[in-house]
Amino acid sequence: MKKLFLIIAVLFSGIANAAVVSRVDVSGNKRMDAESVRILANVKVGDNINDEHVNKIAKNLQESGYFSKVSVQMSGNILKINITEAPIVNMVTVEGNDEVSTDDLKKEIKLAERSAFDESVVGADVGRMLTIYQRKGFFGTKITPKKIVLDDNRVNVVYEIKEGHPTYIDSISFSGNKKFSDRTLRGEILSREHKWWRFLTQFDVYDEDRIMYDQQLLRQFYMRNGYVDFMVKNAKGTFTPDREYYSVEFTVDEGAKYKIGTVNIDNPFDDVPTSELRKVLKISDGDTYNVDEVESTISELRGAVADHGYAFINVEPIPTKNDDTHTIDLNFKIQKTNRIYLNSINILGNVRTFDSVVNQLIPMRAGDPFSLQTIEQGRQRLMRTRYFKDVQMVPSRIADANMMNLDIKVEEQPTGELSGGFGWSNINGFMLDAGITENNFMGRGQTVQLRGSIAQYQRQALFSFTEPFLFGRALSAGFDVSYTMYKYKHLGGFGYDRDSLTVSGRLGWQLTDHWNQTLRLSASFDQNYDLQVGGWQKARLYTLGTYLKYYNLDTNFEQNTHTGLVGNIGLAYTGFGGTQTFMRYSADATAMVKFLDDRWQLKTSLDLGWIQTIGDDYVPRVYRYFLGGESLRGFDIAGVGSRNWAYQSYSLGGMWKVNGSTQLNFPIFIPDEYQVKGFIFTDYGILGKPPARENTYNGQPNIIDQGIRTSAGFGIYWNTPMGPMNFSWGWPLKMGKHDRERRFLLSFETQF
Repeated sequence: MKKLFLIIAVLFSGIANAAVVSRVDVSGNKRMDAESVRILANVKVGDNINDEHVNKIAKNLQESGYFSKVSVQMSGNILKINITEAPIVNMVTVEGNDEVSTDDLKKEIKLAERSAFDESVVGADVGRMLTIYQRKGFFGTKITPKKIVLDDNRVNVVYEIKEGHPTYIDSISFSGNKKFSDRTLRGEILSREHKWWRFLTQFDVYDEDRIMYDQQLLRQFYMRNGYVDFMVKNAKGTFTPDREYYSVEFTVDEGAKYKIGTVNIDNPFDDVPTSELRKVLKISDGDTYNVDEVESTISELRGAVADHGYAFINVEPIPTKNDDTHTIDLNFKIQKTNRIYLNSINILGNVRTFDSVVNQLIPMRAGDPFSLQTIEQGRQRLMRTRYFKDVQMVPSRIADANMMNLDIKVEEQPTGELSGGFGWSNINGFMLDAGITENNFMGRGQTVQLRGSIAQYQRQALFSFTEPFLFGRALSAGFDVSYTMYKYKHLGGFGYDRDSLTVSGRLGWQLTDHWNQTLRLSASFDQNYDLQVGGWQKARLYTLGTYLKYYNLDTNFEQNTHTGLVGNIGLAYTGFGGTQTFMRYSADATAMVKFLDDRWQLKTSLDLGWIQTIGDDYVPRVYRYFLGGESLRGFDIAGVGSRNWAYQSYSLGGMWKVNGSTQLNFPIFIPDEYQVKGFIFTDYGILGKPPARENTYNGQPNIIDQGIRTSAGFGIYWNTPMGPMNFSWGWPLKMGKHDRERRFLLSFETQF
């Protein structure tokens, strides 16, 4: 009975304290009208409210974010609401940031201009910005939000940032590893221990996201070496006792090493010989299991079957793991699938680049048959433009249909370059360079370049424009205007000066997926000074030429290594009433293959050239071929070939040439992120005879020589953040009596 009386008393108490609202008075409002306040409060005349309702009304108004202070109370039957409106945000700025860009920070700021000031939003903004700094290793960063009061109840908000120093990684260690040393594993991950020489990278700064990526890299490394059960049990970073550095430890379980047991191919096609498919296998019985080779085999099998007209297939590797023998049997099951077509192609992430530019670059259209090979080809094309930092091709199947949608997700990167530089090379001496280049002008894929350079032996100015899609078609058109002064009188074996103004126009088109052709018309107005002739001589050259280019490369963009072939064939006629008349034929080819995790590359090249005189026209020395320097390492610039008996320091040049090189590029002990490669090479070349008129000089026979030359050597290539540096040391293996050596060759150019 007592409990019943208590419940009844509480109910009557609530009823006693309740009242029917006869009027809602709003005060303190300046910007917002009273009716809007009543709507936010969710109260109206006639409502029966008690103390609990009053508290809820106050909470509704406070949580709206429009008010900094709220008071709600009943006075008889009148509900009185008194508010103080929150200031309006006039401007939001960030100050003191150097390590993180303002754009990146503002992406995390939710406090918007012209919104009501809300301290809880400000606090959340600070937390998100601190997270960005912590991911970059700046754990000591402090962010202080400041409110600057203006008139008309407005405020400016400033996030003042005091960036702490980066928290470096003092040590990286591993536990549980028995097959591979700590040093080997450290070389496989992206994070690095802090050393003074790593000032050009951020890989020695502690970053939790990078540690997560390192775990994936470790698993890939072990999977490439047969350890299919490998796991990272734990990866943690802890502060050193002085709290200045992080120590990172990976705890791993390597598991057993597995080899390939038997390899079978489940081939459903009677007209596709299984023996032919086995030839493209990248793995065989007894090999160490390598997940990369399995993926490569899948790709090769797709291509081999497609060559027989079956483009719509699926290759599924079915592994059978034998724990007792530590082997994995693989059955590559080839399945014929229904024809699948592209329904739509959606381009995402291109804020600046026009959709039409992307569409012109990819080789597929809506309605085409779906082909992973074609999609990968399109990705390679987009990456080669350098318009994008990353390109992802994401296909998605449409339910209950033989159609696929393709999302092309691009991450744009800056394509303009305002640069200056200095450098030195054997052929140009000390050089100063400045220019501006835009490779994606106005997002239309056009290239505009204005550049000038002053060097010890050469001065040049250039303006160039290229439209890659003339009239919206697969036609490339452009023009170039250049002025060059060659000061080669005392450089190597050249012995001449030349001033040249050249204006040219060009038109190019795609012949096939790998072949394109260019038509070029140019006019050159030269002044030449030859030490062996004496005096300045004017020359006009009007040239019409056509050039074929073959390009077929599979590129690892991280390692900058390639597999494939690049070649050029050229034919040009100089004449049309100019001072010179001759034909020039040229051809060159470079073949490359990457191997050993794409870190090694073997490259061989061949370059051919021939000048054919027409009638009795004489071709001056400045337009002939020369060999030496970068074209034949180990020899001086223009250091081989025929000589004038009276001017033996200078080469007469040749009317034809054959030269080539074979070079092996390989990683050295320096970590990959520094992009330093070693190389060994062998060069060879033959420089043909000069024109017959050069057989004698003043009645004396000249030194005519068209023998083969060979050399070998080694070098180092360093792609520094400031520009590439190339060091090479070459030794002639076969040289002529009057040839000139140059064993060391250096080129260095920086841009900023």
